[in-house]
Amino acid sequence: MALTKNQVREILSAAGVASDKMDEAVNKIVDGHVTSINALREERDGYKADAEKLPGVQKELDDLKKTVADGGNWEKKYNDKNTELENFKAEVQKEKDTATKKSLYRGLLKELKVDEKRFDTILKVTDLDKLKVTKDGTLDKLDELKASVKNEWADFIVTDKTEGGKVETPPASNGSGAKTESRAAQLQAQYQARLYGEAKKN
Repeated sequence: MALTKNQVREILSAAGVASDKMDEAVNKIVDGHVTSINALREERDGYKADAEKLPGVQKELDDLKKTVADGGNWEKKYNDKNTELENFKAEVQKEKDTATKKSLYRGLLKELKVDEKRFDTILKVTDLDKLKVTKDGTLDKLDELKASVKNEWADFIVTDKTEGGKVETPPASNGSGAKTESRAAQLQAQYQARLYGEAKKN
């Protein structure tokens, strides 16, 4: 309850304060009381404002504690993301390397005059991972690769020469007397079998 001037005057009169000093004394006491009240109100409002901020501060504190507590998880997430990025980069590089090998191998097949219609078929059964590309941008062990292509895909190599009266080269043999088919012939037979079924043997 606020202290009124009349209440102060009654208190001072009972205390024997002279009437000519009464107004001055009353004003000083009331002014001091008002000042104290205002100071208490400001302090109260400050406490109220702090109390309203408390939930937010508490949440920040809780979040900070959680961040510290989950420090290991953050490190794991970072490492996982980093691993994912490295794997992606490796996959992109592998695709790039494979495309380069395919292009170089196609060039080799073309150089050796392999039927271009057979390129896709040959590439499907070629282990490109075994191929190596040199720093010069060419296929490693090129002479060996050329010999391998000529041997495995002989039936797919196109010849422009027309020669008459030439005796045919005897079929290759594995030493047992049985004919050894080239890789190209094997693929051709598999293709025919898928289309028309297995050929009947006499």
